[in-house]
Amino acid sequence: MKNSFRCWAEVDLHALRENLAWIRHRVGPKVRIMTVVKADAYGHGLKQIAALLMQSGTDIFGVANLAEAHVIRNVGKGWPILMLGACLPDEVERAVQDNVMPTISMPAEAELFSKVATKLNATVRAHIKVDTGMGRLGVAPAQASKLIRRVQGLASLKVEGIYTHYASSEDDAAYSRVQRERFQELLARLADDGIRIPLVHANNSGALLHEPDTMFHLVRPGLLVYGVLPPGQRRMASTLHSHLRPALSLKCRVSLVKEIPRGTSLSYGRAFVARRRMRVATLTAGYGDGYLRAASNRAQVLVGGKRCSVLGRVTMDQMMVDVSRVPTVRPGDEAVLIGRQGGDEITAGELAAWCATVPWEVLTAISYRVPRIYRGSQAA
Repeated sequence: MKNSFRCWAEVDLHALRENLAWIRHRVGPKVRIMTVVKADAYGHGLKQIAALLMQSGTDIFGVANLAEAHVIRNVGKGWPILMLGACLPDEVERAVQDNVMPTISMPAEAELFSKVATKLNATVRAHIKVDTGMGRLGVAPAQASKLIRRVQGLASLKVEGIYTHYASSEDDAAYSRVQRERFQELLARLADDGIRIPLVHANNSGALLHEPDTMFHLVRPGLLVYGVLPPGQRRMASTLHSHLRPALSLKCRVSLVKEIPRGTSLSYGRAFVARRRMRVATLTAGYGDGYLRAASNRAQVLVGGKRCSVLGRVTMDQMMVDVSRVPTVRPGDEAVLIGRQGGDEITAGELAAWCATVPWEVLTAISYRVPRIYRGSQAA
């Protein structure tokens, strides 16, 4: 039975469960899994995905902001949550109240958390971020010991974890080695100084595939949980990802089909001019739904199981495609923008390549006006 939506996303919960199980097999039983659920669980719907992950073996959640942490708290109480970005000063009190573990890069951050936690009679479990080469957050390795000792000396504060982040684990083996060595040298110095930290972590999705020596106590998969491979230049064994399945499909409808003669221009700016007689379908999706405008005149979609080229500029709510090879297409038919139809599949990575971007942007761009339909039960 057809749904009544013009554009929608379908999320395969069974695929998500299998992907997490593959990651668990990859890291082994002694390594904890922090599932990164930033940006509405990479566009998959945070509330539903958090509920599934709680039942499927995740240990900790990684979020970008306190609103995401609040959604998780409403789904299930008591789950450890790490805020991967820096807390703003006016967010600190709420973070302490919601028992969200902060990322600490500077002494001033630690002192503010200590002050607020003491006032609220709470204990904050913080993770120290070390900047080994990403440059975004974190303390320099040479200053890390000093920061850790400062945090350990503050009231109501406990160092729960220490971590770093690879800048180019999918592409640059040499630079990844530099980051790995900087972090490992720091850990050795901390051990020599008698500093023991419960959770050490470094590996995101790309590092899970390419840096097996730095799994430590905890890994932070994001894209892999959703069944999408991080693109990059470094090769990996095909068996490492053979069991991963993309969980999300993005679909819309054909609203109109018409024949156009040679010389007809399409869409804003007359960005496409037909060089021959063509059959063109208008689709009910556009950049207002999160289908990137950069796909204009570059991408393909699936209609009737065949690849059809996007013609002209993608507009806010509609787009046009060449269906000359699909003689049976009719208004109301399903078009697949990401996902499988018939024997073919368009992946988020493929769409990202057409748009000169990354699959992270393709997935997280899907707007809130696009309803998510969940296939498969929440229960394992």
